[in-house]
Amino acid sequence: MKFHEKLQELRKGRGLSQEALAEILDVSRQAVSKWESGQTYPETDKLIALAKLFDVTLDSLLQDGQPLEFAGTTVRQGGQSARWQYEYKSKRTLFGLPLVHVNVGFGLYRAKGILAIGTIATGLLSIGAISVGLLSIGAMGVGLIALCALAFGILAFGSVAVGVFAVGALAIGIFALGALSIGMFSTGALAVASHVAIGSHAYGHIAVGNEVAEGVRVILDTNAAGPWQMPAEPVRAAITEEFPGLWNWVVRWATMLLR
Repeated sequence: MKFHEKLQELRKGRGLSQEALAEILDVSRQAVSKWESGQTYPETDKLIALAKLFDVTLDSLLQDGQPLEFAGTTVRQGGQSARWQYEYKSKRTLFGLPLVHVNVGFGLYRAKGILAIGTIATGLLSIGAISVGLLSIGAMGVGLIALCALAFGILAFGSVAVGVFAVGALAIGIFALGALSIGMFSTGALAVASHVAIGSHAYGHIAVGNEVAEGVRVILDTNAAGPWQMPAEPVRAAITEEFPGLWNWVVRWATMLLR
């Protein structure tokens, strides 16, 4: 194959349009079209960028009739060696960051933008195996709001959640809700808290439970079907008496699941 045929095959194999490839290389779509039609060749710096982008050796890309040689990790697709990676970065920026940066594939690829999607993603909205942002979604994430298997944030939701407000199978936070919850105000099947613990098994300064409750002040109701079937007002009264300096919204938030 000739250079222009190889370029077209590589671009399509990566799932890129001519416009997307042009944006990545900072050239016009017309330039990419001319390269693929064989009318012109890219400048040297663009040839090097193409080789890096598609992870092929420069010699195999340029020499007619020579099969493409991949420089990095390869996978088998349709009987041919190919390396799957897709990257898109918008030209428009905000605060010096691209509005959208997508960088995904087989391996570790970092995306950084207002909207970032990648193996490692950093942005206002980040989606990735490892994500950092105001809103983070992924396997492990850190953010103002984190929705991840392992989540760290002001609002953290995950299998393991750590935050000011934490919701998860294991929740650790000032306000923790989970099967196992640990914090200042904890609610769960097993709740452990420095201030108020509400659960089937509750351990805290104020312990509210329907099976086991241990603490300085205990509210135990074994007749309740579950810890959330207990009345809220007696618990709120106990919190106010034990911690008179607490804001009212904190008291209500801590007992919001009680009836």
